[in-house]
Amino acid sequence: MFILGNLLQATAQVLNIVLQLYMWVIIIRALLTWVNPDPHNPIVQFLYSITEPVLLRVRQLIPMSGIGIDFSPIIVLLAIVFLQSFLVQSLGALALRLQ
Repeated sequence: MFILGNLLQATAQVLNIVLQLYMWVIIIRALLTWVNPDPHNPIVQFLYSITEPVLLRVRQLIPMSGIGIDFSPIIVLLAIVFLQSFLVQSLGALALRLQ
């Protein structure tokens, strides 16, 4: 069973890193909206291409058209923190029990 425990521990660590990186990408995307970057810049296009599907889905689920402020990055960041606190920690605890 220690192999399954090691696999779950490695999965939890990789998932945590991926979620942390995506969190920073969302933060950078939100900060870029303050400076109005060149939309033809490849870095800006990359950031928009990997964040827009998630942010668009949140905007569709929680319409905030009358507010004037886009809260979707904050909601996505809260979801990432929840996943890190719940899913990653649960996988790590399960892995420790199996080792």
